[in-house]
Amino acid sequence: MILIFQGDSGPALDPYWARQWKMTKVDDPVTAPQCIAHRGYKAKYPENSMAAFRGAVSAGAHAIESDLHLTRDGVVVLSHDGTLKRCFGVDKRIDDCDWDYISTLRTLRAPHERMPRLSELLAFLTEDGHEDVWLLLDIKLDDDCEELMRRTADTVAACPQRNARPWNERIIFGCWNLANAGGVNPTTASLHRKSARLPPRLPLSHIGFSLPYANRLLPAHPNLSFNLLQIVLAGPLGPRFLLSARSSRRPVFAWTVNRERWMEWAVRARVDGVITDNPALYLEVCARWLREEESRRQAPPPGGRSVVRKAARFGKRRGLVSDALSMAGLLCMNLFAACISVLFTIMGRYDRVTIKPRAKTR
Repeated sequence: MILIFQGDSGPALDPYWARQWKMTKVDDPVTAPQCIAHRGYKAKYPENSMAAFRGAVSAGAHAIESDLHLTRDGVVVLSHDGTLKRCFGVDKRIDDCDWDYISTLRTLRAPHERMPRLSELLAFLTEDGHEDVWLLLDIKLDDDCEELMRRTADTVAACPQRNARPWNERIIFGCWNLANAGGVNPTTASLHRKSARLPPRLPLSHIGFSLPYANRLLPAHPNLSFNLLQIVLAGPLGPRFLLSARSSRRPVFAWTVNRERWMEWAVRARVDGVITDNPALYLEVCARWLREEESRRQAPPPGGRSVVRKAARFGKRRGLVSDALSMAGLLCMNLFAACISVLFTIMGRYDRVTIKPRAKTR
């Protein structure tokens, strides 16, 4: 069974995860980007652990971002790295280890947690009170993509829903290389049509840092959302892309936003989701935005549009020197991202299909 994603056909995306967070229940609500906890509440707990996921939901996050890998015996686990070295202190690859061994390991960071399976996170999200929390799952390029898709589909299908909202409205799959995703790759799509058991169609989001590549995808795949590096979105090409995405009703998520200043930028830029290590801090920024917006609406300042735009700068003023240094750093980071994008294009990383498993050493 091959997992197939919404790609080139079907109506425009408009599920609840594709919209901004309505902070007030009025005809003209104050809105902000949804809070997406990067690897859970990473600022407080070991990343990609059940403690981090529980902490993120308790803090009020609307969604959880995590990463998929496959063990040697075919268990879908949640880990950013393909190796165990950084988080667990073991110099082995995940796909060289069975789940029975990995389940005995504990994170180096306290509280010492084990690596969770995707099935455990799904079970947690079926509990009462969690029915509106959705998932953004990153498909890593260093696994056998076809096998990872198949195992993930089996895992999702095996986890029963306890509420009316199905998994295809709660799970988005992020992919760096769209050729790895069914619905975009015709070979994978044809395999899916031959499958006896069809999983639900799950939406797809492009993860990346190349706005030229994202711009090419925008008209080509009408149901695609975008999960892009925040520094690039804040750069010279960002405003035009955001305008195009907004006019096409495409969700845009920004990663990884940990500084208050850039959180404020994301609110003003009207992206649809902010991926952050610190969901509590981001929600504090949103609360400040709500207070100031409600105050502004109750007593509109004189001076028209320019004054309203100035009032939207709800953070502390940093000063001319700080602003100049930030702009210089922003331009340098955008130049670096552009160079990496060119390198990835030359290497074929954006278009190459990788379905053959890496040769393993036993």
